[in-house]
Amino acid sequence: MIYIIAFIAGFIPGSIPFGFIVVKLLRRTDIREHGSGNIGATNVIRVVGKGPGISVFLFDVIKGLLPALIFKLMFNTNAGVAAGVGAIAGHMFTPILKFKGGKGVATRLGVFIGLAPITSAVAFGVWLIVFLSLRWVSLASVAGAISLPVFLYLSRSLAFSEFSPGLLVFTLVATLVIIMRHSANIKRLCRGKEPKFSWEKKLQQDRG
Repeated sequence: MIYIIAFIAGFIPGSIPFGFIVVKLLRRTDIREHGSGNIGATNVIRVVGKGPGISVFLFDVIKGLLPALIFKLMFNTNAGVAAGVGAIAGHMFTPILKFKGGKGVATRLGVFIGLAPITSAVAFGVWLIVFLSLRWVSLASVAGAISLPVFLYLSRSLAFSEFSPGLLVFTLVATLVIIMRHSANIKRLCRGKEPKFSWEKKLQQDRG
């Protein structure tokens, strides 16, 4: 029963589409009609600027971090996992947007910071290296996602290990979901047509 409660407690804040709300308040427009059509921080930066985009990123991280951390501390890691699953599901399938949401990268990061902060820091380092080197957010996101279960598993014999079987299964499933949500980006990368990240905002009327 506690896992169902944890899932619901994560789903409710997770389903708040901060990217959609912020752009709606600032520009009176639907973020889904501009840039990549995604409600995540990267597209918000492209459409309205880095200040709002960074704010959206932080909000998306927090809505994943708090439920996972609270239920982990109050009960156990598996309860935190259930809350994290709820938060990610809420972000990707938000009822407010007819069950269509974002890719869940920032929210997933927040969940794993709450559940496995050391492993998450290493995975974020991978994301940062790939992003700064190549400036493809999608590739960095996929690389960071893949590195998380790898580092979690490899750390199981170390003193600071955050490994647990339930958490490893969660990271593997979450990584597969992230890869699937980036399938269009991966195809563009293979064709050499994936746009690189730029801080320059560009309000577009059609998806690009």
